[in-house]
Amino acid sequence: MLSDYTPMAPTQVREPFHRDGWVYEEKVDGWRMLAYKDGSRVHLVSRNGRDHTRRFRDIAAAVSKLAARALVLDGEVAIYDEKLRSRFDWLREPDPDAVATPPMFMVFDLLYHQGRELTGRPLRERRARLEDVVADSDLVLPVRRLAPDGLEAWQQVMARGYEGYVAKEEASVYEPGPTRRWLKVKVPGWTLAEDRWQRRISAGA
Repeated sequence: MLSDYTPMAPTQVREPFHRDGWVYEEKVDGWRMLAYKDGSRVHLVSRNGRDHTRRFRDIAAAVSKLAARALVLDGEVAIYDEKLRSRFDWLREPDPDAVATPPMFMVFDLLYHQGRELTGRPLRERRARLEDVVADSDLVLPVRRLAPDGLEAWQQVMARGYEGYVAKEEASVYEPGPTRRWLKVKVPGWTLAEDRWQRRISAGA
Protein backbone atom coordinates (compact mmCIF):
# COMPACT_ATOMS: atom_id res chain seq x y z
CA MET A 1 0.00 0.00 0.00
CA LEU A 2 1.25 3.48 -0.88
CA SER A 3 1.65 6.03 1.88
CA ASP A 4 -0.60 9.09 2.01
CA TYR A 5 1.13 12.38 1.28
CA THR A 6 0.41 15.93 2.40
CA PRO A 7 0.95 18.35 -0.50
CA MET A 8 3.83 20.80 -0.38
CA ALA A 9 2.37 24.32 -0.41
CA PRO A 10 4.18 27.35 -1.88
CA THR A 11 4.19 30.62 0.01
CA GLN A 12 2.68 33.57 -1.84
CA VAL A 13 4.81 36.67 -2.31
CA ARG A 14 3.83 39.98 -3.89
CA GLU A 15 6.51 40.66 -6.48
CA PRO A 16 8.21 38.57 -9.19
CA PHE A 17 11.91 37.98 -8.62
CA HIS A 18 14.96 36.10 -9.85
CA ARG A 19 17.23 33.86 -7.81
CA ASP A 20 20.08 31.68 -9.00
CA GLY A 21 19.31 27.98 -8.64
CA TRP A 22 15.54 28.47 -8.98
CA VAL A 23 13.15 27.48 -11.77
CA TYR A 24 9.85 29.08 -12.77
CA GLU A 25 6.70 27.23 -13.76
CA GLU A 26 3.29 28.30 -15.03
CA LYS A 27 0.87 28.64 -12.11
CA VAL A 28 -2.01 26.48 -13.28
CA ASP A 29 -5.45 27.85 -12.48
CA GLY A 30 -6.87 24.45 -11.55
CA TRP A 31 -7.64 21.97 -8.81
CA ARG A 32 -4.71 20.56 -6.80
CA MET A 33 -4.67 16.77 -6.88
CA LEU A 34 -2.46 13.83 -5.93
CA ALA A 35 -2.63 10.71 -8.10
CA TYR A 36 -1.85 7.34 -6.51
CA LYS A 37 -1.25 4.38 -8.85
CA ASP A 38 -0.77 0.95 -7.33
CA GLY A 39 -0.97 -1.73 -9.99
CA SER A 40 -4.30 -1.31 -11.76
CA ARG A 41 -5.77 0.83 -8.99
CA VAL A 42 -5.74 4.62 -9.27
CA HIS A 43 -7.01 7.20 -6.80
CA LEU A 44 -7.19 10.95 -7.36
CA VAL A 45 -7.16 12.77 -4.03
CA SER A 46 -7.61 16.51 -3.41
CA ARG A 47 -5.42 18.45 -1.00
CA ASN A 48 -7.94 18.01 1.81
CA GLY A 49 -8.02 14.23 1.36
CA ARG A 50 -11.22 13.81 -0.70
CA ASP A 51 -11.27 11.11 -3.37
CA HIS A 52 -12.29 12.47 -6.78
CA THR A 53 -11.47 9.48 -8.96
CA ARG A 54 -15.04 9.17 -10.23
CA ARG A 55 -15.28 12.88 -10.97
CA PHE A 56 -12.25 12.67 -13.29
CA ARG A 57 -12.56 9.17 -14.72
CA ASP A 58 -10.65 9.93 -17.93
CA ILE A 59 -7.66 11.28 -16.01
CA ALA A 60 -7.68 8.23 -13.74
CA ALA A 61 -7.74 6.00 -16.81
CA ALA A 62 -4.80 7.91 -18.30
CA VAL A 63 -2.79 7.51 -15.08
CA SER A 64 -3.57 3.79 -15.05
CA LYS A 65 -2.01 3.48 -18.52
CA LEU A 66 1.36 4.88 -17.41
CA ALA A 67 4.02 2.20 -17.57
CA ALA A 68 5.11 2.40 -13.92
CA ARG A 69 3.39 -0.14 -11.71
CA ALA A 70 3.41 2.15 -8.68
CA LEU A 71 3.77 5.92 -8.45
CA VAL A 72 2.47 9.06 -6.79
CA LEU A 73 2.10 12.26 -8.83
CA ASP A 74 1.39 15.79 -7.65
CA GLY A 75 -0.30 18.29 -9.94
CA GLU A 76 -3.38 20.26 -10.95
CA VAL A 77 -6.49 19.19 -12.82
CA ALA A 78 -7.12 21.94 -15.37
CA ILE A 79 -9.05 22.87 -18.50
CA TYR A 80 -7.36 25.03 -21.15
CA ASP A 81 -8.92 27.46 -23.62
CA GLU A 82 -7.98 28.02 -27.27
CA LYS A 83 -5.05 30.23 -26.18
CA LEU A 84 -3.73 27.49 -23.86
CA ARG A 85 -4.68 29.39 -20.71
CA SER A 86 -5.99 27.35 -17.78
CA ARG A 87 -9.58 28.26 -16.85
CA PHE A 88 -10.64 27.35 -13.34
CA ASP A 89 -14.17 28.63 -13.94
CA TRP A 90 -14.72 25.96 -16.59
CA LEU A 91 -14.05 23.21 -14.06
CA ARG A 92 -16.97 24.64 -12.11
CA GLU A 93 -19.25 25.64 -14.99
CA PRO A 94 -18.21 24.15 -18.37
CA ASP A 95 -18.96 26.35 -21.37
CA PRO A 96 -20.46 24.11 -24.08
CA ASP A 97 -19.71 26.68 -26.80
CA ALA A 98 -16.07 27.24 -25.90
CA VAL A 99 -13.06 25.74 -27.63
CA ALA A 100 -11.49 23.90 -24.72
CA THR A 101 -9.49 20.85 -23.75
CA PRO A 102 -10.99 18.10 -21.62
CA PRO A 103 -9.87 18.10 -17.98
CA MET A 104 -6.15 17.36 -17.96
CA PHE A 105 -3.71 16.48 -15.20
CA MET A 106 -0.83 18.95 -15.27
CA VAL A 107 1.82 17.38 -13.07
CA PHE A 108 4.82 19.06 -11.47
CA ASP A 109 6.20 16.48 -9.06
CA LEU A 110 6.87 12.78 -8.65
CA LEU A 111 6.87 11.60 -5.04
CA TYR A 112 7.12 7.84 -5.43
CA HIS A 113 8.15 5.65 -8.33
CA GLN A 114 8.59 1.91 -8.71
CA GLY A 115 9.35 1.17 -5.06
CA ARG A 116 11.49 4.27 -4.50
CA GLU A 117 10.55 7.13 -2.19
CA LEU A 118 11.64 10.31 -3.97
CA THR A 119 10.59 13.08 -1.59
CA GLY A 120 14.11 13.32 -0.18
CA ARG A 121 15.65 13.78 -3.62
CA PRO A 122 16.19 17.28 -5.13
CA LEU A 123 13.50 18.74 -7.36
CA ARG A 124 15.75 18.72 -10.42
CA GLU A 125 16.03 14.92 -10.15
CA ARG A 126 12.32 14.41 -9.49
CA ARG A 127 11.36 16.60 -12.47
CA ALA A 128 13.65 14.77 -14.87
CA ARG A 129 12.20 11.42 -13.85
CA LEU A 130 8.66 12.83 -13.99
CA GLU A 131 9.06 13.86 -17.62
CA ASP A 132 10.10 10.31 -18.52
CA VAL A 133 7.17 8.79 -16.61
CA VAL A 134 4.46 10.82 -18.41
CA ALA A 135 6.16 11.12 -21.81
CA ASP A 136 3.59 9.08 -23.76
CA SER A 137 0.38 10.31 -22.13
CA ASP A 138 -2.19 12.63 -23.72
CA LEU A 139 -4.05 13.71 -20.55
CA VAL A 140 -1.15 13.65 -18.05
CA LEU A 141 1.40 16.31 -18.95
CA PRO A 142 4.25 18.12 -17.17
CA VAL A 143 3.53 21.70 -16.10
CA ARG A 144 5.12 24.17 -18.48
CA ARG A 145 8.46 25.66 -17.48
CA LEU A 146 9.07 29.34 -18.15
CA ALA A 147 12.24 31.29 -18.88
CA PRO A 148 15.18 30.54 -16.54
CA ASP A 149 15.33 34.19 -15.45
CA GLY A 150 12.51 34.97 -13.03
CA LEU A 151 11.84 38.48 -14.34
CA GLU A 152 11.77 37.28 -17.94
CA ALA A 153 9.48 34.45 -16.81
CA TRP A 154 7.10 37.05 -15.38
CA GLN A 155 7.00 38.84 -18.74
CA GLN A 156 5.90 35.52 -20.26
CA VAL A 157 3.18 35.20 -17.62
CA MET A 158 1.79 38.61 -18.50
CA ALA A 159 2.06 38.11 -22.26
CA ARG A 160 0.35 34.71 -22.21
CA GLY A 161 -2.38 35.55 -19.72
CA TYR A 162 -1.40 33.05 -17.02
CA GLU A 163 -2.55 33.32 -13.41
CA GLY A 164 1.04 33.72 -12.26
CA TYR A 165 4.07 31.53 -11.67
CA VAL A 166 5.49 29.23 -9.05
CA ALA A 167 9.20 29.61 -8.39
CA LYS A 168 11.00 26.58 -6.97
CA GLU A 169 14.46 25.98 -5.63
CA GLU A 170 15.93 23.23 -7.78
CA ALA A 171 17.67 21.66 -4.79
CA SER A 172 14.46 21.53 -2.72
CA VAL A 173 13.24 18.27 -1.27
CA TYR A 174 9.49 17.60 -1.05
CA GLU A 175 8.20 18.59 2.38
CA PRO A 176 4.55 18.46 3.54
CA GLY A 177 2.74 21.73 4.14
CA PRO A 178 3.82 25.36 3.64
CA THR A 179 7.35 26.11 2.48
CA ARG A 180 9.45 29.05 1.38
CA ARG A 181 11.51 26.88 -0.96
CA TRP A 182 8.56 27.21 -3.34
CA LEU A 183 7.11 30.71 -3.83
CA LYS A 184 4.12 31.75 -5.91
CA VAL A 185 3.38 35.10 -7.49
CA LYS A 186 -0.12 35.87 -8.81
CA VAL A 187 -1.12 38.49 -11.34
CA PRO A 188 -2.85 41.40 -9.56
CA GLY A 189 -6.62 41.08 -9.80
CA TRP A 190 -6.91 37.34 -9.27
CA THR A 191 -9.20 36.63 -6.31
CA LEU A 192 -9.56 33.87 -3.74
CA ALA A 193 -12.91 32.76 -5.18
CA GLU A 194 -11.28 29.65 -6.65
CA ASP A 195 -10.04 28.51 -3.25
CA ARG A 196 -13.41 29.15 -1.64
CA TRP A 197 -15.13 27.09 -4.32
CA GLN A 198 -12.61 24.28 -3.97
CA ARG A 199 -13.28 24.03 -0.26
CA ARG A 200 -17.04 24.12 -0.74
CA ILE A 201 -17.24 21.51 -3.51
CA SER A 202 -14.75 19.22 -1.77
CA ALA A 203 -16.69 19.37 1.48
CA GLY A 204 -19.86 18.33 -0.31
CA ALA A 205 -18.29 15.53 -2.35
